[in-house]
Amino acid sequence: MVLLHVLFEHAAGYALFAVKEVEEIGMLLPQVEESVLNIGKFNSMVSLAAFFPFKSAQAALENMNAISEGVVHADLKLFLETNLPLSGKKKAVLGVSDAKIGAALQEEFTISIQTGGVVAEIGRGLRLHFHSLVKGLTGQAASKAQLGLGHSYSRAKVKFNVNRVDNMIIQSIALLDQLDKDINTFSMRVREWYGYHFPELIKIVTENSMYCRLAQLIGNRKELSEESLESLEEVVMDHAKAQAILDASRSSMGMDISPIDLINIERFSDRVVSLAAYRLELQEYLRSKMSQVAPNLAALIGEVVGARLISHAGSLTNLAKYPASTVQILGAEKALFRALKTRGNTPKYGLIFHSTFIGRAAAKNKGRISRYLANKCTIASRIDCFSEVPTSVFGDKLRAQVEERLSFYETGEVPRKNVDVMKEAVKEATDVATEIKRKLEKKEKKRKKREKKLQELEENGDANGEAEVENGEADTPVVKKKKQAAEEVEVQAEETPGKKKKKRKAEEVQEEEAAVTDNGAEDTPAKKKKKKKTEAVEAEPEEEVPETPVTEKKKKKKKKEAEN
Repeated sequence: MVLLHVLFEHAAGYALFAVKEVEEIGMLLPQVEESVLNIGKFNSMVSLAAFFPFKSAQAALENMNAISEGVVHADLKLFLETNLPLSGKKKAVLGVSDAKIGAALQEEFTISIQTGGVVAEIGRGLRLHFHSLVKGLTGQAASKAQLGLGHSYSRAKVKFNVNRVDNMIIQSIALLDQLDKDINTFSMRVREWYGYHFPELIKIVTENSMYCRLAQLIGNRKELSEESLESLEEVVMDHAKAQAILDASRSSMGMDISPIDLINIERFSDRVVSLAAYRLELQEYLRSKMSQVAPNLAALIGEVVGARLISHAGSLTNLAKYPASTVQILGAEKALFRALKTRGNTPKYGLIFHSTFIGRAAAKNKGRISRYLANKCTIASRIDCFSEVPTSVFGDKLRAQVEERLSFYETGEVPRKNVDVMKEAVKEATDVATEIKRKLEKKEKKRKKREKKLQELEENGDANGEAEVENGEADTPVVKKKKQAAEEVEVQAEETPGKKKKKRKAEEVQEEEAAVTDNGAEDTPAKKKKKKKTEAVEAEPEEEVPETPVTEKKKKKKKKEAEN
């Protein structure tokens, strides 16, 4: 009697295998492990009891999602109820590869579940020989099903809201830090390079990007004059500094420089200036992205520090999962482990030190305010992560609380209670959220109206096109008749001497035809009138045609007919 059944989940469907003979003690011997790899020996151990193929790729995805979450899907429940022998003296044992789904099945069916050991080894053999054990399933079909399900499962796992992606924040803050380093390095290179020609400028102008702009503007110091004082003032934003640069250029100790060297310095300084301008644009982009993804954290601690916290944690979700004690020392891991190793004092703050609050606090209160700030940062990150409509209401309230705590440390003024502040924040946030939702609904309605109008216009256009085609088809026989009539008139005109009259009438007929083609959708009575006109035109030339000279034979025939 089979006592062990093994459930195997494949991309093609669920399979239930009956294990005939198995030895738990000898299962881990190398000889037995090799027998699992051999299809002939493995067939003697395992046989297919039942197979339930998935109806579609969507059904397969739903079942796999349920298994990964440890939930018993309706399909799996039905399959096991139908095929697993639940009644009998000795209850059957079900082998499952995943302990999570095993626990869920045990609750559902009240049967003994086995995971690991023999089941793990049999599962290895089933994965290897599955397509051979199930009739009608080829190895190629099994691999295709696995590939398709793998893609759809991964795609479903990474679905997210495009406007709330924290990956862009992580990349932009990393790029911002890299740009700062690069701009500083390049600016130092410009200082050294241009310093050979104008060394006094370094002492007058200390700011890097301003120095590069001046190097680009001045070029050869000997060409500086009183006329260029205004342009210098525009860059330096100080009349005294501009005058000092002009005076220094006249009495400079720098060496002369060739035009080619000067061109290269100007080009390089131009690159540095453009990098500094791009850095400002990137900072603006980061600010807008933070207001979309984590508005409360940005309002509380600032965009740059908030972005650094998200980047260091790996994502906004990870940051929301951290306790306040971890957020407090986030970024100071080296100092923490060094302190633990040497049994010294642990660090009081990490990345949050860059916020303005800790700098404003007194030395004795820095630790207290950093702990309080970390607590508020954790609350803000959790609100940002799990709220549906992003608003900065909570962030502003939390910032006000930190300000109150700072003033409490300095003056002793008692701050408001957290409960009262949060009640106010919740009320404001609900109002803001309803307003945002109303605006979104309004936009959606407008968009739908526009789409509806476009569809109606397209439908009307198609209908008009069809009507024109039908009218055109209806008019074609009339036009053909008119053409035939015109051709007949022309032929008769050629045969008869009264050519001018015929030509005029033929022209009239052609004009009528043109009118008919232009006004394709005319009423039927109008068409009948035109037919009559054309017939009259055909009849008239027959009456007007003069008699042509007749031969003698014809005259004789006519006389005979008259006599008879």
